[in-house]
Amino acid sequence: MEHKPVFARAKPAQRRLWDEDVELPARLQRLAHLPWLNCYTNQLRTEGKSQNTIKSYLSGLKMMIETPLTGEEILCKESLELMTVTDLADRMEPLNGRLDIWMHSMSELRPTTVNARMAAARHLINWLGHRWPEHLIRPAAGKRLPRTLTKRELSLVIQAAKKSENPVSCLVVTLLLETGMRVSEICGLDISDIDLADRSARVFGGKGNKDRLVLFTDRSLERMREWLPIRENRNPIDDAVLISKKGERLSSRAIQRLMDELADEAGIPRGRLTPHVLRHNFATGLLERGADLVTIQRLLGHATIATTRVYLEISDQTLREVYKRAQS
Repeated sequence: MEHKPVFARAKPAQRRLWDEDVELPARLQRLAHLPWLNCYTNQLRTEGKSQNTIKSYLSGLKMMIETPLTGEEILCKESLELMTVTDLADRMEPLNGRLDIWMHSMSELRPTTVNARMAAARHLINWLGHRWPEHLIRPAAGKRLPRTLTKRELSLVIQAAKKSENPVSCLVVTLLLETGMRVSEICGLDISDIDLADRSARVFGGKGNKDRLVLFTDRSLERMREWLPIRENRNPIDDAVLISKKGERLSSRAIQRLMDELADEAGIPRGRLTPHVLRHNFATGLLERGADLVTIQRLLGHATIATTRVYLEISDQTLREVYKRAQS
Protein backbone atom coordinates (compact mmCIF):
# COMPACT_ATOMS: atom_id res chain seq x y z
CA MET A 1 0.00 0.00 0.00
CA GLU A 2 1.40 3.35 -1.06
CA HIS A 3 1.71 5.94 1.70
CA LYS A 4 1.21 9.63 0.99
CA PRO A 5 3.39 12.25 2.68
CA VAL A 6 2.13 13.37 6.06
CA PHE A 7 1.63 17.08 5.42
CA ALA A 8 0.77 17.93 9.01
CA ARG A 9 4.28 16.97 10.11
CA ALA A 10 6.12 18.81 7.36
CA LYS A 11 7.37 22.36 7.47
CA PRO A 12 5.51 24.89 5.26
CA ALA A 13 8.42 25.13 2.80
CA GLN A 14 8.56 21.34 2.50
CA ARG A 15 4.81 21.05 1.91
CA ARG A 16 5.14 23.41 -1.05
CA LEU A 17 7.55 21.02 -2.75
CA TRP A 18 4.77 18.43 -2.84
CA ASP A 19 1.91 20.76 -3.74
CA GLU A 20 1.14 21.48 -7.37
CA ASP A 21 0.62 25.20 -6.73
CA VAL A 22 2.15 27.60 -4.24
CA GLU A 23 -0.34 28.65 -1.60
CA LEU A 24 0.04 32.36 -0.87
CA PRO A 25 -0.70 33.69 2.61
CA ALA A 26 -4.15 35.24 3.01
CA ARG A 27 -2.75 38.80 3.01
CA LEU A 28 -1.36 38.28 -0.51
CA GLN A 29 -4.20 36.34 -2.15
CA ARG A 30 -5.95 39.45 -3.45
CA LEU A 31 -2.62 40.56 -4.98
CA ALA A 32 -1.85 37.17 -6.55
CA HIS A 33 -2.39 38.27 -10.16
CA LEU A 34 -0.64 41.66 -9.86
CA PRO A 35 3.00 42.47 -10.77
CA TRP A 36 5.13 41.71 -7.72
CA LEU A 37 7.42 44.75 -8.06
CA ASN A 38 4.75 47.38 -7.41
CA CYS A 39 3.16 45.31 -4.64
CA TYR A 40 6.45 44.70 -2.85
CA THR A 41 7.63 48.31 -3.24
CA ASN A 42 4.38 49.50 -1.66
CA GLN A 43 4.93 47.02 1.19
CA LEU A 44 8.38 48.49 1.88
CA ARG A 45 6.97 52.02 1.86
CA THR A 46 4.19 50.95 4.24
CA GLU A 47 6.85 49.65 6.64
CA GLY A 48 8.54 53.07 6.61
CA LYS A 49 11.64 52.01 4.68
CA SER A 50 13.60 54.98 3.31
CA GLN A 51 13.94 55.53 -0.43
CA ASN A 52 17.62 54.56 -0.24
CA THR A 53 16.77 51.32 1.59
CA ILE A 54 14.08 50.47 -0.96
CA LYS A 55 16.51 51.11 -3.82
CA SER A 56 19.14 48.94 -2.14
CA TYR A 57 16.66 46.11 -1.45
CA LEU A 58 15.34 46.00 -5.01
CA SER A 59 18.81 46.14 -6.57
CA GLY A 60 19.96 43.04 -4.68
CA LEU A 61 16.66 41.19 -5.01
CA LYS A 62 16.51 41.49 -8.79
CA MET A 63 19.85 39.69 -9.04
CA MET A 64 18.54 36.93 -6.77
CA ILE A 65 15.31 36.51 -8.73
CA GLU A 66 17.20 36.45 -12.05
CA THR A 67 19.41 33.56 -10.86
CA PRO A 68 18.59 30.66 -13.20
CA LEU A 69 18.24 27.00 -12.34
CA THR A 70 19.63 24.36 -14.71
CA GLY A 71 17.77 24.50 -18.02
CA GLU A 72 16.08 27.83 -17.34
CA GLU A 73 16.40 30.81 -19.66
CA ILE A 74 17.69 34.15 -18.37
CA LEU A 75 14.84 36.49 -17.45
CA CYS A 76 14.57 39.72 -19.40
CA LYS A 77 13.92 42.97 -17.54
CA GLU A 78 10.27 43.10 -18.60
CA SER A 79 9.57 39.51 -17.56
CA LEU A 80 11.19 40.13 -14.20
CA GLU A 81 9.23 43.29 -13.41
CA LEU A 82 5.86 42.05 -14.70
CA MET A 83 6.03 38.65 -12.98
CA THR A 84 2.94 38.18 -10.81
CA VAL A 85 3.11 37.66 -7.06
CA THR A 86 2.05 34.02 -7.55
CA ASP A 87 4.70 33.37 -10.18
CA LEU A 88 7.36 34.97 -8.00
CA ALA A 89 6.34 32.83 -5.01
CA ASP A 90 6.61 29.75 -7.18
CA ARG A 91 10.00 30.81 -8.58
CA MET A 92 11.41 31.62 -5.13
CA GLU A 93 10.45 28.28 -3.55
CA PRO A 94 13.22 28.10 -0.89
CA LEU A 95 14.15 24.45 -1.43
CA ASN A 96 14.42 24.38 -5.23
CA GLY A 97 18.10 25.38 -5.11
CA ARG A 98 17.85 28.93 -6.46
CA LEU A 99 18.73 30.53 -3.14
CA ASP A 100 21.74 28.24 -2.77
CA ILE A 101 23.06 29.13 -6.24
CA TRP A 102 22.55 32.82 -5.51
CA MET A 103 24.39 32.57 -2.18
CA HIS A 104 27.33 30.79 -3.82
CA SER A 105 27.54 33.55 -6.44
CA MET A 106 28.32 36.05 -3.66
CA SER A 107 31.29 34.13 -2.24
CA GLU A 108 33.78 36.80 -3.33
CA LEU A 109 31.86 39.73 -1.84
CA ARG A 110 32.52 41.34 1.53
CA PRO A 111 30.53 39.88 4.45
CA THR A 112 28.81 43.21 5.04
CA THR A 113 27.57 43.27 1.44
CA VAL A 114 26.36 39.66 1.64
CA ASN A 115 24.57 40.33 4.93
CA ALA A 116 22.81 43.37 3.47
CA ARG A 117 21.60 41.38 0.46
CA MET A 118 20.55 38.47 2.67
CA ALA A 119 18.48 40.83 4.83
CA ALA A 120 16.60 41.96 1.73
CA ALA A 121 16.20 38.36 0.52
CA ARG A 122 14.84 37.13 3.86
CA HIS A 123 12.36 40.00 3.90
CA LEU A 124 11.05 39.07 0.45
CA ILE A 125 10.92 35.35 1.24
CA ASN A 126 8.94 36.03 4.43
CA TRP A 127 6.62 38.41 2.57
CA LEU A 128 5.84 35.65 0.07
CA GLY A 129 4.91 33.32 2.92
CA HIS A 130 7.95 31.07 2.55
CA ARG A 131 10.36 30.03 5.28
CA TRP A 132 14.05 30.92 5.01
CA PRO A 133 16.21 27.74 4.80
CA GLU A 134 18.07 27.18 8.06
CA HIS A 135 21.27 26.10 6.28
CA LEU A 136 21.72 29.52 4.66
CA ILE A 137 23.37 31.56 7.39
CA ARG A 138 24.93 35.00 7.48
CA PRO A 139 28.72 35.17 7.08
CA ALA A 140 30.61 36.51 10.06
CA ALA A 141 31.43 40.18 9.55
CA GLY A 142 34.52 41.54 11.22
CA LYS A 143 34.04 44.46 13.57
CA ARG A 144 34.68 47.63 11.58
CA LEU A 145 35.00 50.98 13.28
CA PRO A 146 33.57 54.04 11.52
CA ARG A 147 36.27 55.97 9.66
CA THR A 148 37.06 59.51 10.73
CA LEU A 149 39.45 62.20 9.52
CA THR A 150 42.43 63.26 11.61
CA LYS A 151 42.47 66.82 12.94
CA ARG A 152 45.00 67.78 10.28
CA GLU A 153 42.92 66.28 7.47
CA LEU A 154 39.82 67.97 8.83
CA SER A 155 41.59 71.32 8.89
CA LEU A 156 42.71 70.85 5.27
CA VAL A 157 39.15 70.01 4.15
CA ILE A 158 37.67 73.04 5.91
CA GLN A 159 40.28 75.32 4.29
CA ALA A 160 39.61 73.75 0.88
CA ALA A 161 35.87 74.39 1.31
CA LYS A 162 36.50 78.06 2.19
CA LYS A 163 38.66 78.55 -0.91
CA SER A 164 36.36 76.58 -3.23
CA GLU A 165 34.83 78.40 -6.19
CA ASN A 166 31.57 76.56 -5.48
CA PRO A 167 29.78 78.66 -2.81
CA VAL A 168 27.77 75.68 -1.57
CA SER A 169 30.94 73.82 -0.50
CA CYS A 170 31.40 75.67 2.77
CA LEU A 171 27.77 75.18 3.81
CA VAL A 172 27.75 71.46 2.96
CA VAL A 173 30.95 70.71 4.91
CA THR A 174 29.77 72.78 7.89
CA LEU A 175 26.34 71.15 8.03
CA LEU A 176 27.76 67.62 7.75
CA LEU A 177 30.41 68.33 10.35
CA GLU A 178 28.38 70.34 12.87
CA THR A 179 24.84 68.95 12.69
CA GLY A 180 25.49 65.23 12.11
CA MET A 181 22.86 65.03 9.36
CA ARG A 182 23.04 62.25 6.79
CA VAL A 183 23.71 63.27 3.21
CA SER A 184 20.17 62.23 2.19
CA GLU A 185 18.76 64.42 4.96
CA ILE A 186 20.79 67.44 3.87
CA CYS A 187 19.70 66.95 0.26
CA GLY A 188 16.08 66.69 1.40
CA LEU A 189 16.24 69.81 3.60
CA ASP A 190 13.74 72.53 2.62
CA ILE A 191 13.68 76.22 3.49
CA SER A 192 10.47 75.63 5.43
CA ASP A 193 12.30 73.11 7.64
CA ILE A 194 14.76 75.73 8.91
CA ASP A 195 14.17 78.04 11.87
CA LEU A 196 17.05 80.53 11.97
CA ALA A 197 15.64 82.30 15.02
CA ASP A 198 15.57 78.98 16.93
CA ARG A 199 18.97 77.97 15.44
CA SER A 200 17.56 74.61 14.38
CA ALA A 201 16.09 72.56 11.55
CA ARG A 202 13.54 69.80 11.48
CA VAL A 203 14.54 66.67 9.55
CA PHE A 204 11.49 64.85 8.20
CA GLY A 205 11.51 61.22 7.11
CA GLY A 206 15.08 60.39 8.12
CA LYS A 207 16.37 56.82 8.15
CA GLY A 208 13.59 54.53 9.33
CA ASN A 209 11.14 57.34 8.51
CA LYS A 210 11.94 59.08 11.81
CA ASP A 211 11.71 62.85 12.26
CA ARG A 212 14.12 64.72 14.51
CA LEU A 213 15.49 68.14 15.45
CA VAL A 214 19.03 69.17 14.48
CA LEU A 215 20.77 72.15 16.04
CA PHE A 216 22.89 74.88 14.41
CA THR A 217 26.16 76.18 15.82
CA ASP A 218 27.15 79.84 15.34
CA ARG A 219 29.26 78.76 12.36
CA SER A 220 26.39 76.75 10.81
CA LEU A 221 24.08 79.74 11.20
CA GLU A 222 26.64 82.08 9.65
CA ARG A 223 27.21 79.78 6.66
CA MET A 224 23.46 79.40 6.14
CA ARG A 225 22.91 83.17 6.14
CA GLU A 226 25.77 83.59 3.65
CA TRP A 227 24.28 80.96 1.35
CA LEU A 228 20.60 82.01 1.27
CA PRO A 229 21.10 85.17 -0.89
CA ILE A 230 23.22 83.11 -3.34
CA ARG A 231 20.47 80.50 -3.43
CA GLU A 232 17.84 83.11 -4.31
CA ASN A 233 19.97 84.40 -7.21
CA ARG A 234 20.00 80.87 -8.68
CA ASN A 235 16.21 80.94 -9.17
CA PRO A 236 15.40 77.76 -7.22
CA ILE A 237 12.90 75.41 -8.82
CA ASP A 238 11.52 74.23 -5.46
CA ASP A 239 11.94 74.76 -1.71
CA ALA A 240 15.28 72.91 -1.47
CA VAL A 241 18.01 74.54 0.62
CA LEU A 242 20.91 73.10 -1.39
CA ILE A 243 20.60 73.75 -5.11
CA SER A 244 22.83 73.66 -8.17
CA LYS A 245 23.61 76.55 -10.52
CA LYS A 246 20.52 75.51 -12.50
CA GLY A 247 18.34 75.88 -9.40
CA GLU A 248 17.82 72.13 -9.02
CA ARG A 249 17.97 70.24 -5.72
CA LEU A 250 21.40 68.72 -5.12
CA SER A 251 21.51 64.91 -5.09
CA SER A 252 23.57 62.64 -2.84
CA ARG A 253 25.77 61.84 -5.84
CA ALA A 254 26.38 65.55 -6.47
CA ILE A 255 27.43 65.97 -2.83
CA GLN A 256 29.90 63.07 -3.15
CA ARG A 257 31.37 64.64 -6.31
CA LEU A 258 31.82 67.81 -4.28
CA MET A 259 33.59 65.78 -1.58
CA ASP A 260 35.93 64.32 -4.23
CA GLU A 261 36.82 67.80 -5.46
CA LEU A 262 37.51 69.00 -1.91
CA ALA A 263 39.64 65.91 -1.21
CA ASP A 264 41.75 66.72 -4.28
CA GLU A 265 42.14 70.33 -3.13
CA ALA A 266 43.04 69.21 0.40
CA GLY A 267 45.58 66.69 -0.89
CA ILE A 268 43.97 63.65 0.77
CA PRO A 269 42.73 60.43 -0.91
CA ARG A 270 39.19 60.69 -2.24
CA GLY A 271 38.11 57.58 -0.36
CA ARG A 272 39.01 59.27 2.91
CA LEU A 273 36.43 62.03 2.50
CA THR A 274 32.74 61.16 2.28
CA PRO A 275 29.62 62.76 3.81
CA HIS A 276 29.34 59.85 6.23
CA VAL A 277 32.95 60.27 7.40
CA LEU A 278 32.17 63.88 8.38
CA ARG A 279 29.09 62.62 10.24
CA HIS A 280 31.35 60.24 12.16
CA ASN A 281 33.67 63.14 13.00
CA PHE A 282 30.66 65.01 14.38
CA ALA A 283 29.78 62.09 16.67
CA THR A 284 33.30 61.41 17.93
CA GLY A 285 33.84 65.14 18.53
CA LEU A 286 30.77 65.24 20.77
CA LEU A 287 31.95 62.18 22.67
CA GLU A 288 35.43 63.61 23.22
CA ARG A 289 33.88 66.83 24.57
CA GLY A 290 31.88 64.88 27.15
CA ALA A 291 28.47 64.35 25.54
CA ASP A 292 26.60 61.25 26.71
CA LEU A 293 25.57 58.46 24.35
CA VAL A 294 21.83 59.10 24.63
CA THR A 295 22.27 62.71 23.51
CA ILE A 296 24.51 61.64 20.62
CA GLN A 297 21.97 58.98 19.66
CA ARG A 298 19.19 61.57 19.42
CA LEU A 299 21.31 64.03 17.46
CA LEU A 300 22.37 61.34 14.98
CA GLY A 301 18.87 59.88 14.66
CA HIS A 302 19.95 56.33 15.56
CA ALA A 303 17.09 53.92 16.24
CA THR A 304 18.99 52.12 19.03
CA ILE A 305 21.76 53.02 21.44
CA ALA A 306 23.71 49.96 20.23
CA THR A 307 24.40 51.72 16.93
CA THR A 308 25.76 54.76 18.77
CA ARG A 309 27.89 52.69 21.15
CA VAL A 310 30.42 51.93 18.39
CA TYR A 311 31.81 55.43 18.88
CA LEU A 312 33.08 54.35 22.29
CA GLU A 313 35.42 52.01 20.43
CA ILE A 314 36.79 54.92 18.43
CA SER A 315 37.31 56.88 21.64
CA ASP A 316 39.27 53.98 23.16
CA GLN A 317 41.33 53.72 20.00
CA THR A 318 42.12 57.45 20.13
CA LEU A 319 43.09 57.11 23.80
CA ARG A 320 45.56 54.33 22.97
CA GLU A 321 47.12 56.36 20.16
CA VAL A 322 47.56 59.41 22.41
CA TYR A 323 49.05 57.24 25.16
CA LYS A 324 51.46 55.57 22.72
CA ARG A 325 52.65 58.93 21.40
CA ALA A 326 53.14 60.23 24.95
CA GLN A 327 55.21 57.18 25.90
CA SER A 328 57.44 57.47 22.85
